Amino acid sequence: MEYIEKTLGEVLRETAEQQPDHEFLVYADRDLRFTYAEFDRRVDELAKGFLAIGLKKGDHVGIWATNVPDWNTVLFACARLGIVFVTVNTGYKSHELEYVLEQSDMACLCVIDGWRDSDYVSMVYDLVPELKTAPRGHLESTKFPFLKSVVYVGQQKHRGMYSFNEVLLLGKHGSGQTLKEIEASLDTNDVVNMQYTSGTTGFPKGVMLTHRNILNNGKGIGDNMRFTREDIVCLPVPLFHCFGLVLGMMSILTHGSTAAMVEWFDPLLVLATVQKEKATAVYGVPTMFIAELNHPMFKMFDLSSLRTGIMAGSPCPIETMKQVIDLMHMKEVTICYGLTEASPVTTQTHYDDSLEAKVETVGRALPGVEVTIRSPETGEECPDGVHGEFCSRGYNSMKGYYKMPEATAQCIDKDGWVHSGDIGVRDKKGYFRVTGRIKDMIIRGGENVYPKEIEDFLYTMPGIKDVQVVGIASKKYGEEVGAFIILHPGAAMTEEDVRDFCRGQISRFKIPKYVFFVDSYPLTPSGKIQKYLLREIGVKKVEELGIGT
Repeated sequence: MEYIEKTLGEVLRETAEQQPDHEFLVYADRDLRFTYAEFDRRVDELAKGFLAIGLKKGDHVGIWATNVPDWNTVLFACARLGIVFVTVNTGYKSHELEYVLEQSDMACLCVIDGWRDSDYVSMVYDLVPELKTAPRGHLESTKFPFLKSVVYVGQQKHRGMYSFNEVLLLGKHGSGQTLKEIEASLDTNDVVNMQYTSGTTGFPKGVMLTHRNILNNGKGIGDNMRFTREDIVCLPVPLFHCFGLVLGMMSILTHGSTAAMVEWFDPLLVLATVQKEKATAVYGVPTMFIAELNHPMFKMFDLSSLRTGIMAGSPCPIETMKQVIDLMHMKEVTICYGLTEASPVTTQTHYDDSLEAKVETVGRALPGVEVTIRSPETGEECPDGVHGEFCSRGYNSMKGYYKMPEATAQCIDKDGWVHSGDIGVRDKKGYFRVTGRIKDMIIRGGENVYPKEIEDFLYTMPGIKDVQVVGIASKKYGEEVGAFIILHPGAAMTEEDVRDFCRGQISRFKIPKYVFFVDSYPLTPSGKIQKYLLREIGVKKVEELGIGT
């Protein structure tokens, strides 16, 4: 494989020079369009604006926003300045935002009004009350000493915050020479993006990804789908995930293609965008494709332009895959597997793989990525047909977890293998299957949920003596969060009390759908809790009560 040895900013600038009038970003619902050249100029203006408000190479800048038009502008402006771009999950609540602001040493947060039932601006003011009295750009926060600025991504004025247009205006009058000098000092192995992924310790970890990591992963993914500059990719998946940022934007950028963006998932908007823009590819987790196929207006849309796309996040039911291929014309749809620590994709099905390969496997190793199945007990490589832990290494291995050397050493062994915690098997043709997990991670509709994180949070609820969180099988989401709770003597509590305690504090997708009050847990002879038995008990209880999804 021939690697890209450039930075994101360099690749964008070169592509803008090669095809200045070719469209890069499109929002069909508002007819907002940026050519590569127009977008490149906007990125330069924002980068110079960031310099004007005091940001510098090596700083960490976060974004807490849905797929708004300037999400990508912030990404590429940071990349051009040697600033580490920190993505914040749109589902986060104040408890999680507080942790990321502090742990990431964030110097600036870019924020929108909010999403769904979350008022981002109010949450920021609650966590950083000094914003209301501090001069813009000179914030002195007791709790977050690194945080100096907040930028509101929109037109409105908010006390203590820069508006996005103000920063752009400052950039228009800024010097391009400083920007050029900074760009010339950057290296493809510099960290460009930090994404937070929860861990078995209960503390989210900042995964440090380099320009080289994500650009080459995007190129390999796009190559597997035969992307060219003529492809128009409908992206309704969140940009704060690797799914949107790497599988989406990096595969589009490295092939000079066009991104047809959807601000947040809406099946009708996805179908309308595909038709209007004549999209050749669309991305999603299985539940998204199911929602599109089952929409009452599905048959009204012309989707004949579609050719390929990506389905990832959880296994796809065979009937859904058949419908995606037949009714959505996506005969070359692919399946991807990986983890954030691997930038993220390690294996992918090929555009011309069989239906069976697309529903029964997660494909073969990407070019340039070594994938092996290793015994969790001995660390030795397993022969084909024998189950073990998915491990990978190559250009895509993360640089490490931010400020967590011990956790990094647990994930990446002395030989450079990134350990996924997933159990899998390889067949004689080189196709891999995922068959289970070493970790207790729950995957709900493509979102990774780590039980320890929820358990640690629920321990803070008065009345709870012990809590164990497991995944309970769900037809709609793959798994739902279930909590088995032992109360202190004399404590009284309802299922809804538990969910009310969680609301506004942890992400909606982490809130237990099922709450069971029990007197004890199934234990091994040595006293360890048998979570697999809790999962079985949970499934039975759900079936008995008729409350499953």
